[in-house]
Amino acid sequence: MTHDLVIRNGTIVDGSGEEPYDGDVAVTDGVITAVGTVPGSGSRDIDATGLLVTPGFVDLHTHYDGQAIWSDRMTPSSAHGVTTAVMGNCGVGFAPCRPADHETLVDVMAGVEDIPGVVMVDGLPWTWETFPEFLDALDARRRDIDVAAFLPHSPLRVYVMGRRGVDREPATAEDLAQMRKLAAEAVEVGALGFASSRLTIHKTESGQPIPSYEAGHDEIEAIALGVKDAGGGLIQFVPDLLAADYEGALQAVFDVAADVGLPVTFTLAIGNAGPALHLDALRMVEKANTDGGQITAQIFPRPIGLVIGLQLSGNPFITYPSYRALEGLPLAERVTQMRKPEVRERILNDSPAGDGHPLMFAVQAWDYIFPLGDPPNYEPDPSDSIAARAAARGVSPAEEAYDRLLDDDGRAMLLVTLANFRDGSLDTVADLIRRDDVVLGLGDGGAHYGMICDASFPTYMLTHWARDRATGRLGVAEVVRELTTVPARVAGLADRGRIAVGYKADLNVIDHDALRLHKPTVAHDLPAGGRRLDQAADGYVATIVSGEIIAERGKPTAARPGKLIRGRQPAPN
Repeated sequence: MTHDLVIRNGTIVDGSGEEPYDGDVAVTDGVITAVGTVPGSGSRDIDATGLLVTPGFVDLHTHYDGQAIWSDRMTPSSAHGVTTAVMGNCGVGFAPCRPADHETLVDVMAGVEDIPGVVMVDGLPWTWETFPEFLDALDARRRDIDVAAFLPHSPLRVYVMGRRGVDREPATAEDLAQMRKLAAEAVEVGALGFASSRLTIHKTESGQPIPSYEAGHDEIEAIALGVKDAGGGLIQFVPDLLAADYEGALQAVFDVAADVGLPVTFTLAIGNAGPALHLDALRMVEKANTDGGQITAQIFPRPIGLVIGLQLSGNPFITYPSYRALEGLPLAERVTQMRKPEVRERILNDSPAGDGHPLMFAVQAWDYIFPLGDPPNYEPDPSDSIAARAAARGVSPAEEAYDRLLDDDGRAMLLVTLANFRDGSLDTVADLIRRDDVVLGLGDGGAHYGMICDASFPTYMLTHWARDRATGRLGVAEVVRELTTVPARVAGLADRGRIAVGYKADLNVIDHDALRLHKPTVAHDLPAGGRRLDQAADGYVATIVSGEIIAERGKPTAARPGKLIRGRQPAPN
């Protein structure tokens, strides 16, 4: 028998969570056709002796809505073994949208996801108005990996309600009926469900709450009913993590899901200190699931945070008038100025003017800010915080931060650990990863281009959690299961995430011993020369999508087999 591709003598980690075993994997016509000892030959053979062979990774939480239109590569995700990316999260996106509302949706996406407006203006052709037309635009383009999409709530609300939707007025009965109809239409043509957000810090670039922020219970229910009308799908939801009634906001969505009969995945963050609200949320999940629900808490496996620096969207002095006077200078000139004693003194003695980006409140949380080196350490010792380093030097934290920003000729980066770093470690995260009602996500690939680069988390899972951590390590089989079978199940994509006959041939061949995550770098490869953070890794010998090799030893090939996934997919017979 001749196969299109045979991966031979690998250590197969099949995604089930069972122990790895040695064997071969054969692929024909984009499907796994044999596993174990494979006789015959392949048009292409890969010798995987001493290497891991895993299913391709599934990323539930990305924002490639724009990048999937203007680019054929979904990096950083595809550079870290991801072969399926789900977008439209947080209820933001670009469809449905009338021409008159283009600027509104650009304003929303620029504010919530830190995508420069000029990038979207230059990169989006807006050849669609309806959500089905947007999916057609995605379908018309080939790319390195598969993508799927949620129907995003904010564009839907604006499309139905116009200015009233932008101003967050209550939806009328007529509005609700139209939303339900359009939600059903979206699922019928391929949406995996719908996504929404009520997070306080999700604001437009002009500083207003996003359209979905105060949407009522009846509106969420109407959209959910539309999803059900068309056969069902997943609700993705970001509750207001900062609200006084956090549990009430969460319960409202759980109630809708129970009434309508849909699964929910929601964003869960672990506070660095204070009351353990995440435990209250998990108790609610347990109760809902005991009562017949299908709820998963979506967590990120390293600190939820920001990367800040002089080249990036934020730094501790970004709102200081004295710094803003230099902000427009090229980096080398800015560094030269900032090294002058009189400029240093002027900036350090200045104070903020205006709030800037909603996340800038954290850029002077000195106990939770750390230098980010190469390789990057995402679980730093508290003794390496800016506050601790300043105390050791006998200077103020602001002085220490200022000096560190000037390292590497101004290319230095600092990590701000906003959440998940409880008591100065990731121990709590380790406990949650093992839970059946928790799924990995929140990598945000395709968004926060100038302050976050978290789409690399699969590599972090395989290095930090499955190899390098001194205590509380996870098994390789367990980690691979959390990156493949679990998110595929939550998304309703049962045709992938496993190495077994009949499953989609999305695969990784990985040198686990050599796997290494690099420090993020700044690239200017977005439309209009826009800036973004990118992050590379060593150790991926091959990444395969539908049986075609899209990257070998970290270098992309010319293959672009990625397609739009239309709707939930059944498991193979």
